[in-house]
Amino acid sequence: MEAHIGDSIVLESERVGQPPHTGVIEDVLQQQPLRCRVRWEDGHESIVSPAAGAARIEPKNATSLG
Repeated sequence: MEAHIGDSIVLESERVGQPPHTGVIEDVLQQQPLRCRVRWEDGHESIVSPAAGAARIEPKNATSLG
C-alpha cells in the first residue's frame, strides 16, 4: 500500500455496524510498513500504522473512468 500527502485513508471499523473512519493523509512518515499522520473527518489528528487489510488508500487525484 503506497500513500501520498493529500490521499484519503479509510480504516474499517473493528465493530460490526460501525462506519469506517475516513481522513486525509497530512504526512507520510514511512512507506513500508505504512506510517502516516492523518487528519480525521472530525478534525482530530493521529499517527497511524494500519495492519494489512485494515485500511485502503484513495488517491487524491483519482479520476473515474467512463
